[in-house]
Amino acid sequence: MAEMVKMPRLSDTMDDGIVVSWLKAEGDLVAKGEPLCEIEMDKATVTYDSPLSGRVVRHLCIEGAEVAVGAPIAEIDVEGG
Repeated sequence: MAEMVKMPRLSDTMDDGIVVSWLKAEGDLVAKGEPLCEIEMDKATVTYDSPLSGRVVRHLCIEGAEVAVGAPIAEIDVEGG
């Protein structure tokens, strides 16, 4: 079963973020708490850890894309681990 990973709110003032780089490719296995991508917000770039364990089905945005908080950024098959 695939679940969506959404752009997190990493600060009180964050309305959107930029996915700077994907640290897991489509098809890779990822464990909950393992680095998934790097996100640039208004004051810093941080590593975002996966909230789910499974297989990365697809990235829903390209590197460098600005994405609103709460919008889907990746799809993870939680049964595909």
